[in-house]
Amino acid sequence: MSTYDLPKFDLHLHLDGSILPETAWELVQEQGVAVEATTLEEFIPLIMVPKGCRDVNQCLERFEIPVKIMQEASALTRITKELIDWLAETGIAYAEIRFAPQLHTQKALTQKDAIEAVLVGLEMGLSANPDIKVGIILCAMVFGAETINMEANLETVRLTKEYLGKGVVALDLAGAEGIVPLSNFAPVFDLAKELSVPRTCHAGDSQGPDTVSDALDFGVTRVGHGHHIYEDLALCQRAKDLGIVFEVCPTSNVCCQTTENYNTHYMKRMYDFGLKVTVNTDNMTLFGIDINDEYDRCLEMGFTYDDLKQMIANAIEGSFMPEEDKAEFLAKL
Repeated sequence: MSTYDLPKFDLHLHLDGSILPETAWELVQEQGVAVEATTLEEFIPLIMVPKGCRDVNQCLERFEIPVKIMQEASALTRITKELIDWLAETGIAYAEIRFAPQLHTQKALTQKDAIEAVLVGLEMGLSANPDIKVGIILCAMVFGAETINMEANLETVRLTKEYLGKGVVALDLAGAEGIVPLSNFAPVFDLAKELSVPRTCHAGDSQGPDTVSDALDFGVTRVGHGHHIYEDLALCQRAKDLGIVFEVCPTSNVCCQTTENYNTHYMKRMYDFGLKVTVNTDNMTLFGIDINDEYDRCLEMGFTYDDLKQMIANAIEGSFMPEEDKAEFLAKL
C-alpha cells in the first residue's frame, strides 16, 4: 500500500521511457534487435539513465532501444496496457501518457496506425483498471532544424484534432532543446491554435527561460519541465498571471543534469513564488521511479504534505480531462 493516501496525478509521462524492463527484454529477443546484453540483468542498464549522465542528450540516447521495439502495433498496444497496469499498482488516479507517433513509422506503421495501436492499449488498460483515468498526449518532435520534419509535425497536429475526445487529450512538442530557437516551431502551434487543440510544450529544461517565453508565445496552458523560468522573475510573473501549469519532473532534471541536485532545484522556489507547480515522473523506467518516489523527493526538498495536496490540485485543474471529472477529483482531494 502507498504511504500517500491521495488521488495521485502524473501529467508528464513518456510511453517509450516507461516500458516494463521484462517486456522490453522479451520484445528485443522476439524482434531480433541487437543489444549488448545476454541476460535481463545485463539489459536493464541499457534502458536506464547512466550513472554520471553528462546531459539531456546522453539521456535521450537511452530511448534508442525502446523506439526500435515499438515499431509494431502489437508492441505499442501491449506496452500501453502494461503501463496503465503499472500506474494503477502505484496508486495513480489520473495520468496523461505522451508519445510521438512519427517515431513509430520506421517500418510499416503510419502515424495514424501508431495512434490507433496505443488507443487499443488504452482501452484494454482502462477496462482492466476501472479506478484509473488516462489521457493520451501526442508529441510533435524537435530533431534539429524545424524544416527536417515540419510536415510530420503538422500531421501530428491534425491527428491530435482527429482523435480528440477518443482517448487523445492534447498536443506536445518534445525532443532536443537548443539546437535551433524554439520559436522556429511556431507553425506547429499556429495550426494547433487554429484547430482548437489543447497544448503543452517542453521548455526551460536544458535551456534557459527564453524557451519558456517562446512556449508562452505559442499560447500553451502548460509547460513541460520549465524549471529554468526561475532565472527570470519577470517571466515568472507573466506565467503566474496567465495561470500556466508547470509539469516539473525533479528526478529527471537531476539525472539529466539540467539541475545540479535536488537541493538546488528551482521547484520549491517556483512554488513559493506562486507558480502552479505539479509533480511528475517523466520516464518511470529510464529513471527507476514512480510517483511515490517523486513525492518522497519533494518532502526532502522542503515541501509539506499540504504542499503535495496543493500541487495535486494544480494538476487536477491543469489537466486536459473534462471539467466534470476535475470537479470529482477536487472533491476527493
